[in-house]
Amino acid sequence: MSRKPKKGYFVRGQFVAEGSELDLELKRELKGTDESSKTDLKRESAELQKLGEDLLTLRAGLFDKLELGEKLVDAIVEARRITNFEGKRRQMQFIGKLMRGLDPAVLDTVRAALDEQHRAPAEETAVLHEAERWRDLLIADDDALGGWIETHPATDIQQLRALLRQARKDIKAGLPGEAPRQGKAYREVFQLVRAQLAAHGAADRAAEAGEQSREQDA
Repeated sequence: MSRKPKKGYFVRGQFVAEGSELDLELKRELKGTDESSKTDLKRESAELQKLGEDLLTLRAGLFDKLELGEKLVDAIVEARRITNFEGKRRQMQFIGKLMRGLDPAVLDTVRAALDEQHRAPAEETAVLHEAERWRDLLIADDDALGGWIETHPATDIQQLRALLRQARKDIKAGLPGEAPRQGKAYREVFQLVRAQLAAHGAADRAAEAGEQSREQDA
């Protein structure tokens, strides 16, 4: 009497009987892989959903440069208009679905645009702190003027000298024990220095962008 053949399958040339230890082990591995894939997909979906939400806050100058496709652009414009919570939630889910259809290269440009927008406030804050530092240094130490002129030659030196003299007079005019008097000249020194720092930073960014463009063309 012939024996009934075992049910099973072959893996890399090896027969695996159903119900065997090897079969159970392979199925556990497969299940783990499936669960891992589901987790990765869920995480990716959540990331793209958040990216879509962030697009709603992107300023027009950066948003208009993105190649998102008419359907996604219309969906984002519509989402900005919706005020109802449930309606907004559904619209964002739709935007997330459209985001998953974008090419990776387009998603990279979206992330770059959002990074640029987030960088701007940080750069402005840094300029303000640097302007405060230079203002106080220039008023406190006349020798600091040479260093400022060397790094910012476009400054109106006569105007700056006049403002510094007046700011020092205002400070000396204060009564003993009072906080230093900060008059109009004090504020105008800050404004002049901040404008020069901002212009200098813009020139540096333009030069850097030009250098990157030349490297790409090479």
